[in-house]
Amino acid sequence: QLFDEASFFSAKEGNPPHFKAYADGKGGEPFLLGFAFYTTDLEPLERGYDGPIQVLVGMDMSGVITRIIVVDHNEPYGNFSVDLPEYAVQFLEKSIRERFRVGDDIDAVSTATLTVTSATRAIRNGARRMARQFLDPEDVK
Repeated sequence: QLFDEASFFSAKEGNPPHFKAYADGKGGEPFLLGFAFYTTDLEPLERGYDGPIQVLVGMDMSGVITRIIVVDHNEPYGNFSVDLPEYAVQFLEKSIRERFRVGDDIDAVSTATLTVTSATRAIRNGARRMARQFLDPEDVK
């Protein structure tokens, strides 16, 4: 679940391709909580050790990551890097203004540095691209 309070998501739309997350407001009028996107839609050339890494990213209206879900990737030596819950937790409540640097504010997995670095870069670049397109810079934390 990308947003704890989301009632529904739109169909994928727009450029860059994204989903809108809505919650029910007063009087049943929905209001926009934020956006979700697949990294492979926004950063298609970003690849891990053995191919693309598809991550579903949720981002609120202030440019803060609400959650990530690793949807698909291919690791030739097993799933031990971006699949670990510890990897996803690092992005909770992370602002797009932060560095997203592996070895600095994102922990590296020693045997999967390429995959972790690529996935992190795709999340960061995708979220920043969404923010530039859809968020008011004054609202971004």
